[in-house]
Amino acid sequence: MIRSSRHAILLLAVAAMPLACSKDRPKSSGMGTTDSLTQRQRDSILAGSRIPGAAGVGAAMRAADATSGGIRGADSVGP
Repeated sequence: MIRSSRHAILLLAVAAMPLACSKDRPKSSGMGTTDSLTQRQRDSILAGSRIPGAAGVGAAMRAADATSGGIRGADSVGP
């Protein structure tokens, strides 16, 4: 019984470690430099690369643009 409770405590500690170590920090805090690119610019660069799955990023960006364009169109219609 003592051995199983030690294992349970160890397992709980290991499972909780990522939660305890993660903090809400800006992305640039780890590098010490500020990033001059926006998320959209980074995604656009990624979509144009030859990395596997990059085409999916581009397709998702086009779908998001189409959706937001439709929303903007619906918002601009007058009464």
